[in-house]
Amino acid sequence: MSPGWEQPFLILDAPALPADPVAARPLFGLSNQQLEEAMAEFSAPTWRARQLGEALYRQRVETLDEITPWPKTLRERVRAAGFEVGLPRIAQAFQSVDGTERYLLAVAGGQTVETVWMPEGDDGEAGDGSEAGDEEQGSERRAQGSAGKDQPAGRKRATICVSSQIGCAVNCRFCLTAKLGIQRNLTAGEIAGQVAAVLKRHDAEPGRDRINLVFMGMGEPFLNYDAFMAAARLLVEEVGIAESRMTVSTSGVVPGILRFAAEPVRPKLAISLNASNDQVRESVMPITRKWDIAAVLDAVRQLPLRPRERVTFEYVLLGGINDRIAHADEVVKLLRRINLPLKVNLIVWNPGPGIPYHMPEAADVSAFQQRLIDRGIPAFIRRPRGRDIYAACGQLKQTASATA
Repeated sequence: MSPGWEQPFLILDAPALPADPVAARPLFGLSNQQLEEAMAEFSAPTWRARQLGEALYRQRVETLDEITPWPKTLRERVRAAGFEVGLPRIAQAFQSVDGTERYLLAVAGGQTVETVWMPEGDDGEAGDGSEAGDEEQGSERRAQGSAGKDQPAGRKRATICVSSQIGCAVNCRFCLTAKLGIQRNLTAGEIAGQVAAVLKRHDAEPGRDRINLVFMGMGEPFLNYDAFMAAARLLVEEVGIAESRMTVSTSGVVPGILRFAAEPVRPKLAISLNASNDQVRESVMPITRKWDIAAVLDAVRQLPLRPRERVTFEYVLLGGINDRIAHADEVVKLLRRINLPLKVNLIVWNPGPGIPYHMPEAADVSAFQQRLIDRGIPAFIRRPRGRDIYAACGQLKQTASATA
C-alpha cells in the first residue's frame, strides 16, 4: 500500500494570518445564559440575546455588522465594549485526491488548529449502534454493490474531525501530533467554532445534511474536559447536532472517563486501545504507565449505554508491533471481560516522516479483522482519508508544505 504522503498538496486558499490579533471578548462559545448576561451590560432585553444566539449558531455570522436585526447603535456599543463574534477563521485549506479537506484555522493569539472535512466519512461509526453507524454500513454495502437507498439529492453526508487542544501532551509514539507537544487548551468556542466554520464553508446544515463529528483531531479531549463538554453541549443545544452523531476518542484518561459516564448529555465513546497488553501499549503509548489497560476497562464499565449503543475501541495496526494473530487473540480476551456491547475499529497506521514504524501488510490486516470476527468481536477497518495531505488519523501537525 502506497503511503501517498510524499505527494504535493493542493492549497485552496492561504490568506496571511494577522500579525497582531486584537485581544477581544469572543461571543461565539457563550451559552444562552451567558449571552443574556452579556446583553445585560447594555440594558438590552433578553430577546436581543436570542437574536444574538440565532446569528452566532444558526446563521454562523463572522462579524457584528452581519447581525442585522440589531440596530446599528447596539452593534457599535457591543463592539466598543471589546466584544467580537470570535468564530475561528480558515487560514489555509488543503484538498486530498479523495475529496478530504484539511484546514488550519486561526484562533486567538495568532495560533492555528487543525480540522478535517471527510465527505462520506471514513466508516468509523459503522456498527456502533447509532443512526450514523447504520448510514455508514449502508454506504459500505452500496459500495460493494448491494441494495440500498441512495443519498437524497442535494443532501450531504460528511464527518468533521475536531481538535480539542493545540498539540498534545499524551506523546503517542506513532502520532505526528505528538511532535508538537502541548501548546494550549482550546476554549469551548474554539472547539465548537471549528465545526461552525467548516459547516459554513460547505453550506452544510445539521438536520438537512447528515453531519457526524469525531473529536479525534489534535489533543486529548479529556485533558481539556470542561471546555470539550461545554462545546459538545453547545453543538447539541445551539448548532443542532445530536450527541448520537458525535464520538469522542480518549487515550485512556480514567478520571475523564468516569466523569463522562455521569454526563446526562454526551457523545459516543471511543477508547484508543492500540495494543493487546500493557507491555506493548506502554511502548507506543506512555500514558499506560499512569493508567494501565485494566484501569481503563474498569472505567469504561461504568458507562451507561443508550439502547443499541456500542463502545468503540480504536486499534492502530503497526507493522510487526501489534498486528499478529496472537495480539488479536489477546484483544478478544480483554474485551470479553468488559461485558458491554462493543466494536473494534482497526486503523492501518498512517505514515509520517520521523516516525519509526511501518504499515502492516494488507493480508495481516485482513487476518486480524477476521480473527476478531470469528471470535465474536465486531471489527471494522476505518478507511484512511486525506493521507496525501496529512489529514489522516495521527497525521495532524499543522503541516503547510510537502515536508512535515
